[in-house]
Amino acid sequence: MTYFSIFKPHFRLRVNFKRLMTMDCQSQSKLGICTASHFLMCSVVAFYGGQNYCLYRFWEPTYEDCLNLIARLPPVASYVYRRIFKSGKSIEADNSLDYAANFSHMLGFDDPKMLELMRLYVTIHTDHEGGNVSAHTGHLVGSALSDPYLSFAAALNGLAGPLHGLANQEVLLWIKSVIEETGSGVTTDQLKDYVWKTLKSGKVVPGFGHGVLRKTDPRYSCQREFALKHLPKDPLFQLVSKLYEVVPPILTELGKVKNPWPNVDAHSGVLLNHFGLSEARYYTVLFGVSRSMGIGSQLIWDRALGLPLERPKSVTMEWLENYCKNKAA
Repeated sequence: MTYFSIFKPHFRLRVNFKRLMTMDCQSQSKLGICTASHFLMCSVVAFYGGQNYCLYRFWEPTYEDCLNLIARLPPVASYVYRRIFKSGKSIEADNSLDYAANFSHMLGFDDPKMLELMRLYVTIHTDHEGGNVSAHTGHLVGSALSDPYLSFAAALNGLAGPLHGLANQEVLLWIKSVIEETGSGVTTDQLKDYVWKTLKSGKVVPGFGHGVLRKTDPRYSCQREFALKHLPKDPLFQLVSKLYEVVPPILTELGKVKNPWPNVDAHSGVLLNHFGLSEARYYTVLFGVSRSMGIGSQLIWDRALGLPLERPKSVTMEWLENYCKNKAA
């Protein structure tokens, strides 16, 4: 059997994705990732439940399902891209490539720098704490012993919401709108005026701020390092660099933002656009493929640790009143 590493050469984990990636034409045409495995976990639970099967061994079929799911996502996602944007002509997998590079290849991008970017992109979008919508949804649905296919599908429905999955697309569109209004040689003063105009219109500056972080997102920083090395003269990257200098002081002056620093979405769209993946509508799909690894890993650990069904706590009106009073004090 032929094995290759997921992120060559950075990781040691090796999986037979060549075997797992195989899909017949019918599966591709239906874009189905929920095949017989949709019923697998239900069958396992029913069969082993009647034989006193230990719940703590449920991680084993979960592990198998997660590997299958992760392996089959690039062919499905690349087929979606090729069908919608490239006249439906799909590209066969190259099993000599690692996971992320093969995904890039099936999309139609073989520039070595693009392959390296895809490795970076997939790595930094794999997971990001359990409180975001997609990661939490995957955990929540999985806590009911739903199989990884159902859990991941639910997570993607959360990711489809614009407040979660549309961020990097909005950043790129906003940056392009800056250039359309001010021209390619935008000055610092022009940029400040445009940022204030955006804020005064009741909108936010996309790509800045974060619900948890209070410093510059390290995922932004590593993308910036990549850009400085491979595309320092790209006009959109130069504009992103100016925004890094201009926006945080303005948001700090505004006084309503806990974190004025850029997040991961402030940069990713510009990098993808530089190497030819300019269809912003597709960016959320890239996010979903990457996030599958984090959600899958989370589900395996949930099964291995025997975590219970997730149930939110409820509070009384008295508790809410006291909470609000304390916050207002």
